[in-house]
Amino acid sequence: MLEEIAIENLGVIRSARVPVGAGLTVITGETGAGKTMVLTGLGLLMGGKADPATVRPGASSAVVEGRVRVTDRPAVAQRVDDAGGQVDDDGTVVILRTVAAEGRSRAHLGGRSVPQGVLAEIADDLVTVHGQSDQLRLRTASRQRVALDAFAGPSHAELLAQYRDAWTERTALQAEIDDIETRAGERAREAELLRLGLAEVERVAPQPGEDVELTALVARLGNVEELRVAAQLAHDAVAGDEAAEPQENAVVSVDRARRALESVAGTDPALARLAERLAEVGYVLADVATEISGYVEDLAADPAGLESAHARLAELGTLTRSYGETVDDVLAWASDAGLRLLDLDDGGERLHASIARRDELDGELDRLGTAITASRERAAAELATAVTDELRGLAMGGASLVVDVERAEEPGPWGVDVVTFSLVAHAGAPARPLGKGASGGELSRVMLAIEVALATAAVDGTGQVLPTFVFDEVDAGVGGKAAVEVGRRLASLARRTQVVVVTHLAQVAAFADVQLVVTKSSGAGPGDGSDAADASAVTVTGVREVTGDERVRELARMLSGQEDSDAARRHAVELLESSVVGR
Repeated sequence: MLEEIAIENLGVIRSARVPVGAGLTVITGETGAGKTMVLTGLGLLMGGKADPATVRPGASSAVVEGRVRVTDRPAVAQRVDDAGGQVDDDGTVVILRTVAAEGRSRAHLGGRSVPQGVLAEIADDLVTVHGQSDQLRLRTASRQRVALDAFAGPSHAELLAQYRDAWTERTALQAEIDDIETRAGERAREAELLRLGLAEVERVAPQPGEDVELTALVARLGNVEELRVAAQLAHDAVAGDEAAEPQENAVVSVDRARRALESVAGTDPALARLAERLAEVGYVLADVATEISGYVEDLAADPAGLESAHARLAELGTLTRSYGETVDDVLAWASDAGLRLLDLDDGGERLHASIARRDELDGELDRLGTAITASRERAAAELATAVTDELRGLAMGGASLVVDVERAEEPGPWGVDVVTFSLVAHAGAPARPLGKGASGGELSRVMLAIEVALATAAVDGTGQVLPTFVFDEVDAGVGGKAAVEVGRRLASLARRTQVVVVTHLAQVAAFADVQLVVTKSSGAGPGDGSDAADASAVTVTGVREVTGDERVRELARMLSGQEDSDAARRHAVELLESSVVGR
């Protein structure tokens, strides 16, 4: 429920605080005073598009702040929490919207900056706005179908949910079937290429890391003499040539150094430790010399082995050129290709399974569609009766609403029906589609009658919490007794939920629980009171609640344009008294 809206520098409104009470709140005022700016501010709070042109001339930005009670709307409270906002301890949340005269707008929810779309997400749970543009939407078949579905109740909604789920699955399956059938040739060619590649890999039978090992072997066998000479020189330097005359080498030099230190080790422990380390070096040098000697003995030319290694590398190269840079890459490709081939070969089985499931869903959709049509037809008769009864109270006693449910040319996610609202304007008149056969005033009353019927069905059928209904001059084109009945119906709706109405009719305003008056006056512009400042005078709009004699004066003004007219005041008092009795 809306509790308050604060507006700064929006249109003609410099600063206004609009309290919104429970029940029926009406907003009145002279033409051009800025009544619709209040609704413009509400639209901004509900995620509406921001227009920099609405910023008050001379101001850098417009600010709209609203406080909404969400204790009875857990979904909204959860969305606030998801957005990082905070619901106050009293169960209210603050929504803030700033519109810059130059630049982008900003939105805040529960103290946290959020995208404009977040406000639009929660708007449907909070507020339903009806104006001339909303009446135009009521003229479309899709909106009429939505209204009938809402009237039909929770069991109907469950049928629709099941139908939509089945429709969604069926649509996805059909897309998969079309893809498999369309790409059958392409899939067959891909499978054949994969088979050829896997056969080649299987024939060569590469081993992990085999190319690296063969490359090293080729390098060794191709440079046997150079390797032998280098190894022999290293061996002679370390251990000497046993066949030649004894000569100085690393083993002999280290051993001589060790013996020299050991001869005096008893005199200085430090030299003893160094002697031990030299002994260790001697052992290592001896091991190295032995390994080099073995390497030289094993190293021999192997032309056949070299040729075989080159041939194997060439064979592996045919694979790496096609399926990867290394043998390991080739093996990875083969693994993935095997899985892909299984998927491609399974295409026929999946196609048959998908077609079978699609046919099963077609039967399910037929069953659900028939049930939905029957449910809509029952609801159509009930809605037509309820709205026709309401129209009698809105000075359209000879009028009636006809709700037709017909078979659509093509089914959709909503079912197989086309819903059409038609209006019989008076007894004997033909039924004409609501979008063509109703004037603006008639459409306003029909829409109000539908809203009352929908709200009554929702509360009586489910006890659900309804959104706040906002009507922007829904009484346009209405007068006399019909205007009184419009006010009565709005008051009836307000017993079930919060209703806010912008109106120019005293007959409607008299039924309000709270009446707010939008007034305009001239205020001095920036300056010091000089003539120049007077020349820059601006229009200032304010909003105030009227009660008692002030309210009588406002109703008298709305009736005759003369708030001090005794006759108008008596009529205003009569309206107030009759509105209380009429409830």
